[in-house]
Amino acid sequence: MTMAPIASVDFSSLWLSLRLAGVSTFLLLMIGLPLAQWLAKTRSWIKVYVEALVAMPLVLPPTVLGFYLLIALGSHGFIGETWTLISGHSLAFSFSGLVIGSVIYSLPFVIQPLQTAFESIGDWPMEVAATLGASKFDRFLSIKLPLAKRGLITAMVLGFAHTLGEFGVVLMLGGNIPGKTKLVSIEIYDKVEQFQYAQANTLSMILLLFSFLMLLALFAFNHQGTKLRI
Repeated sequence: MTMAPIASVDFSSLWLSLRLAGVSTFLLLMIGLPLAQWLAKTRSWIKVYVEALVAMPLVLPPTVLGFYLLIALGSHGFIGETWTLISGHSLAFSFSGLVIGSVIYSLPFVIQPLQTAFESIGDWPMEVAATLGASKFDRFLSIKLPLAKRGLITAMVLGFAHTLGEFGVVLMLGGNIPGKTKLVSIEIYDKVEQFQYAQANTLSMILLLFSFLMLLALFAFNHQGTKLRI
């Protein structure tokens, strides 16, 4: 199959997707680090319910999740109506709405590697640091995070890559507005519908190579870490 010349391809949707993936990954880490730490430590009876809610995007059809997010974030939804009254703008069909949807949709890809990494560390290193007078925050920042480095990097890469490849949720929640909510996955779909296979092939190949290189770097890093421990 032929590919369109790079100069003839509109990359605005790709840049928007990269921007969305970057912002979403940052927010995912801000939410995921404390939540994964809590899940790794707690013995509360609600833990299983929180884990089930976090993992829901893994089994729920993206269109179903996107539909309910559209209802909640729309101008008549319980979240969207409040936001519209405060800001004067709707969350649905906006970049901010896409960020919210992306964070929810990619949350399990960040939480699960972090939770596994935190659980594997155990309590002993933290207890030793506590006896030396380190605060909870200092113990988490200077001991737990470095020890969980592999899980942290895995969470970052998977969160970024998964957000970059979204389709169903972002289409339902953001629509297809050029320069505003039209992401590269939607752009590829549009090109196929318009029988512009060469341009669709070029964008798809860029995403394929980019995703492969990200995963290759991740597995190489994890493999190197395993060799060093041996």
